[in-house]
Amino acid sequence: MAKRGYHHGNLRQALIEAALDLITEKGPTGFTLSEAAKRAGVTPAAVYRHFEGREDLIAEAARQGYEIFADVMQYAYDSGQPSALSAFEATGRAYLAFARKYPGHYIAMFESGISVNRTPELAAVSARARRVLEQAAADLSQHIPPEKRPPASMFSAHIWALSHGVVELFARNSPGTVAPFPPEDLLESGIGVYLRGLGLIGPDQ
Repeated sequence: MAKRGYHHGNLRQALIEAALDLITEKGPTGFTLSEAAKRAGVTPAAVYRHFEGREDLIAEAARQGYEIFADVMQYAYDSGQPSALSAFEATGRAYLAFARKYPGHYIAMFESGISVNRTPELAAVSARARRVLEQAAADLSQHIPPEKRPPASMFSAHIWALSHGVVELFARNSPGTVAPFPPEDLLESGIGVYLRGLGLIGPDQ
């Protein structure tokens, strides 16, 4: 791969882009800061002007990933309006689409072991993404009688877990795992089962 050129002021981002490539290729623990520096076309010493270590670099990749993720989720939610059902289903599909389009960010966010509470900035943007799905769940759960209504945070956590499971098991080409159906179909049918169980869609939908 050709080295990325850089100018004064964007070396930091060049290192993040190099790290994202390496995370995608080798995993979050499969590369060194020296490799990231080489990929970015700089000396290893230059990395330490911007990042204290590899985890610091990965955390910034994760933060940027959450920024994109939150925007993608918000766009999906908005695109489904004014239907609460369409908005909710769109956020589930957006999760899968994000994982496919931004694998390096996804791994940094969810598979690197970096805590979302590592920095205030990372915590804030991850919370923003979570709030979008919780809002979609809250909108939809208004159609459930109060005595049967799960908390929106639980409702959204179930769908997040379902979406994450489909991505991890069937959308990321995990060794030895063969998807019995396309991941999109698995996710859509799984969400359908869940929503039917809550009485939010009919048995034939």
